[in-house]
Amino acid sequence: MKELLRTNDPTVIAFATALLEGEGIAAFQMDVHMSVLEGSLGILPRRLMVVDRDLFLARAILADNGIETGL
Repeated sequence: MKELLRTNDPTVIAFATALLEGEGIAAFQMDVHMSVLEGSLGILPRRLMVVDRDLFLARAILADNGIETGL
C-alpha cells in the first residue's frame, strides 16, 4: 500500500474516501485513533492509503476535485 493523503482534517479524509469509492478504488484509513491514544485531540494527522496499482489514478481523482495530496 502507498500513502495517498495525510491530513488532520477528518472531513477531507471522508470526502477523499467517498470520491475514491465512487470510482471503485479501495482506500484504507490509518492512524484514525492515534490522537485519542496520545491525548492530543486531533493534532496527529491521519493517512489515507491505496494499493500500489491505484496510486496514479487516485492522485488524479483527488487533484480533479481540488484535494492536494502533497506527496
